[in-house]
Amino acid sequence: MPEQGNIYRPFLHVATFCEKVLHEGDGVNSLIRMVDRFNVQGISDEMQPVALQFMLYVSFKSGFMRGKQKISIRPKSPKGEDLPSMDIPVLFEGDDDRGPALQIPIGWVVQEEGLYWWDLYLNDELVTRMPLRVDYQRVSMPTPGI
Repeated sequence: MPEQGNIYRPFLHVATFCEKVLHEGDGVNSLIRMVDRFNVQGISDEMQPVALQFMLYVSFKSGFMRGKQKISIRPKSPKGEDLPSMDIPVLFEGDDDRGPALQIPIGWVVQEEGLYWWDLYLNDELVTRMPLRVDYQRVSMPTPGI
């Protein structure tokens, strides 16, 4: 988050999870089905690993920031354990109302239910945290012949 009085930091515009991002002909991005929760079903009492597919969309407005910077995404498990992170180089061109927008496809194997926090950093400074909950529900299989 920009410190009060520090006009040289960029401004976070959007940080969210969604199903897909459409890049329209006029340059506008449309975020489809923004999500903050996945409901997973299975037949056992304990959740088995399951693959989730979604997009992570992050957009900044440059303000007065210029030059190459580093955005980091650092997810944490419900138990607070660090999960594999990613570093993405971006270019801030310094146009006040423009800035980099990232559309990151995520293929993620989840092994436990609970609240995951995805921390967003700019140059190793925390900008925001994005919650993503995974709920598990056991479903019963129909008995054959009934």
